[in-house]
Amino acid sequence: MQLSIIVPTYNEAPNVAELVRRVCAALERVAVESAAGEPGIPGGFEAEIVFVDDSTDATPDVIREVAASASLPVRLIHRTIATGGLGGAVLEGFTAAESDACLVIDGDLQHPPEKIPELWERFSRGDVDVVVGSRYAGGGTSHGLADRTRVLVSKVSTAVTRAMFPIRLKDVSDPMTGFFLIDRRAVDQAMLRPRGFKILLEILARRPLRVAEVPFDFADRHAGESKASVRQGVHFLTQLTALRFGKMSLFAVIGGLGAVANVAIVWALTQLGVGYIVAAIIAAEATIIGNFLLQERFVFHDMRHSAASGWLRFAKSFTFNNAEALVRIPIIALMVESWHFSAVVATALTLVVAFFVRFVFHSLVVYAPRKPGAEPSPARRFVEELDAQATAPGEL
Repeated sequence: MQLSIIVPTYNEAPNVAELVRRVCAALERVAVESAAGEPGIPGGFEAEIVFVDDSTDATPDVIREVAASASLPVRLIHRTIATGGLGGAVLEGFTAAESDACLVIDGDLQHPPEKIPELWERFSRGDVDVVVGSRYAGGGTSHGLADRTRVLVSKVSTAVTRAMFPIRLKDVSDPMTGFFLIDRRAVDQAMLRPRGFKILLEILARRPLRVAEVPFDFADRHAGESKASVRQGVHFLTQLTALRFGKMSLFAVIGGLGAVANVAIVWALTQLGVGYIVAAIIAAEATIIGNFLLQERFVFHDMRHSAASGWLRFAKSFTFNNAEALVRIPIIALMVESWHFSAVVATALTLVVAFFVRFVFHSLVVYAPRKPGAEPSPARRFVEELDAQATAPGEL
């Protein structure tokens, strides 16, 4: 097998037959041209289509039906739990592929299958690790984006992404495309932490690769509805921050949001006539709980599966944060009364120290791996299933 075409799908039943037809036609046409002496894919070229499907509709049944009559081998991997969302599906496709040359294409036909031979021709020269189908390289377009808002969001997010990785992405005009051909041997899958989508960005940001681009016209969806959403935008920003700055930065951002929320809650409660001490206690407990939920979702998501149950993680985090506050407040008092620090400076210094202590405690204790052989609790399995649904595939 010379080329494996990986198609991650989520409720794309109306598009499957047309996608397979156009992929087969594109490869067959070029094979005929090659036999006639035209440049392109050599005659006898062997390719396969691998669907990695997370659908809840009839998409798997349609894939099986289409596979029975397709001129190319068509395989289906149907995942009952969409671990890692679309990015996880792509990585699973890499593992299952018969070829080291893996082409990733969306199942909605916004990526034109007719461009596959051009991507392969560029890849087959052997001087690059990945060929990117770009909406923004010379001649490429993004006409298929639904409206001006999505066009603006796409261009701004692309510009921000390239600015954050100026060296790794210097040769990439469209790092968030889902249309690319890559040598899977150049991908260190152990380094990847896919979060729903934008897997190419994850791959390119993790290690330097040789890149070439082929422009393409981003088309309208053939059928079905776009899966773009505010939630997917949040996932993208989380992925970008984690790639650029790592877990500690996300931990700090959530801590900062918690501090703002704490102040807001105290202000609101005191305006309602609640005493400031009671208001401070309520605000502290509320933000401790809120911070834990956000850390679960965005900071330590890749460590939960091997850690203790969700309730035990919460108990450790809640107890530690309350104990830390009880220790920190007397230290602030000592710094102010005995060492003559201002209250603001004392608070700031203790919060900086507390930030590092909290991060280390959560990394090494709250999310420490369970003992080998321990079975996950029903509650943990339920939370994992909810998380799998929350990271279902989407696009930006």
